[in-house]
Formats: sequence, structure tokens, C-alpha cells
Amino acid sequence: MENVTQLFDDFASVKVGVVGDVMLDTYMWGAVERISPEAPVPVVSLHKKEQRIGGAGNVALNLQALGAKAFVLSVTGDDDDAQCLNQLFAASGINTGYCFQSESRITTNKTRVISRNQQMMRLDAEITNDLTTEDEEHLLQNFQRFIATEKPQVVILEDYNKGVLTENVIHSVIALCKEAGIITAVDPKRKNFFAFKGVDIFKPNLKEVKEALNYLHVDAQLPLLKDIHHNLQNFLHHRISFITLSEKGVFYQEEDSAAIIPSHLRSIADVSGAGDTVIAVASLVYAVKQNPYLMAEIANIAGGLVCEEVGTAAIDKLKLLHECELLLS
Repeated sequence: MENVTQLFDDFASVKVGVVGDVMLDTYMWGAVERISPEAPVPVVSLHKKEQRIGGAGNVALNLQALGAKAFVLSVTGDDDDAQCLNQLFAASGINTGYCFQSESRITTNKTRVISRNQQMMRLDAEITNDLTTEDEEHLLQNFQRFIATEKPQVVILEDYNKGVLTENVIHSVIALCKEAGIITAVDPKRKNFFAFKGVDIFKPNLKEVKEALNYLHVDAQLPLLKDIHHNLQNFLHHRISFITLSEKGVFYQEEDSAAIIPSHLRSIADVSGAGDTVIAVASLVYAVKQNPYLMAEIANIAGGLVCEEVGTAAIDKLKLLHECELLLS
């Protein structure tokens, strides 16, 4: 068995850049006691408002919670939400020195109204257009400066289809990482799915893969998933396919080594943000050990753990370490 404690200690020496769409998650908690007399909708009496780091920022939050040094490279609006987000990043020790604010954008803010631990409504304030050419150039200059100054071991491309990861940004970031010998990991979305060519770890979920490859009926069976890996490789020429299978666990394949790792029984409260935790944990474990099986095992445990929390939440390092020692022994 691997020395999991040593592995977790080694996370402290890893620098990770997260490039992608950062956002603010606003939670408004309340109670529903009546229906509005104005329209057939529930009236929520608000008790509490909370703001958290969301999107690509949540990946950085998970990296930081695991003891790594996380850097965010993104573009926000020049607004109050950006200030709030930067305060949250600073409080969590996440480096935002390579981010910038653009006059042509607003900061994405997803507001969720929650009652009795159930989401009643979500309000999204955002601009999803691709970055302007000027903003693209600014972001790529920041990225080059980041590589030269910080010398990271891993770069995660975290796509939420909000416009930061344009095709040009994706291709340039991957090329710069290849040149510098930096591990690349991707959490893709539908729009740019096939733009992430030549990365090390490609981590979609099963639904995203089925839509991208036009598979109609795919059950999470090993032969079918191996077939998906080979089809993906024809397009992407990547190293490792790492596919999350919802309640069935995860699948990974690197060359001929492939396996489905079943999920561990959990009381699921909320799946939002689980993918962010999975990519953060997978990237760190792979950076330290270069072992895709161990990467998949630990990321699978981590994904299950954060589903026990309501809303996006960073992984608890000690809890994860304890679970790994328990389940991997």
C-alpha cells in the first residue's frame, strides 16, 4: 500500500495554475411558509446570505485546502462581485496576481435561493461571450509571466463555457505547458470539448462524453468505456481519460491500463462542485506519483466526500486522508 500520509505531505511542494471561468456563488437561505398573493410562487423569508468561491475558483480552493499552492488565472468584470471574489480568494490564501478585470465583462454570480436544503431558484448574472482579442492577449501574457516566475508543476484548464477559455487561449496554454514540461489536466464542457488536444488528463463526465461522441445508450461497462477512450484519443491524442460516472464511480485509462473504480456508499446532499474536487485531487496525486490508478482511487473517494455537503465546498484534507487510509488499506 502507498504511504498516503507522505503523499498528502508532498502536496505542499506542488504549484498549480488554474485557468478558466471563476465565479461567485451566492447562497440565500430561508424558510417557505406561504404562497405569494401576487402570483402562484412560494414566499421565502430569508435568514442568511453567504458568498463562496465558485467555478474554476472552487478548483483552486480545493487545491489550497489540500496544502498545494494554487494560482488563479482568469478575467472578471470590474465590479463589486469581483472585489468580493478577490477578498474570498485572499482569505483562502489563493494567489490572484495573474488575474485581471475587464471593462467589457461582468463577474459571473450565481445566486441560489435555498429552503429546507433544497434549491428553490437560481439567478445567473453573467456574460458568456468569448474574451475580446485584447483580453485574450492580456491573459496569455499573464500566463507566460506565471510560468516563467512560478514554474508550476501542473496547469488545470477549467471550462464552464463562460468565455475565458477561447480556442486560442486553450491551444496557446497547452502549447506553452508542453514546451515547459508542465502536466496539463482538463475539465471540459461541450462547446470546446475537442479543442483540448494533447493534454495529460482529460476529465469529462459520462454525460458530456456521450453528447460529444453521439453515443445514445452507454452503460458504465468497461468494454464500452475503453471504446470511448480510444474514440476520444482519435480526436485529442491525450494521455489519460478520466471519466466520472456519477453514482457508479470513475473510469480511467492510460494506454492498456484501464479500470472502473466503484463509488463508496455515501449520503448524498448535493453534487454541485464535486467535479471541481475530483479534478483538483486527481491533478495533485498525479503530479506527485504519476500513477493513474492511485489518482483515480483517491479522486473517487474525494468526490464522494464533498457530495455530503450542501453547496460547493472544498475538500477537508484530514477527512480525506482518514478515508483513504480506511478504504485503500
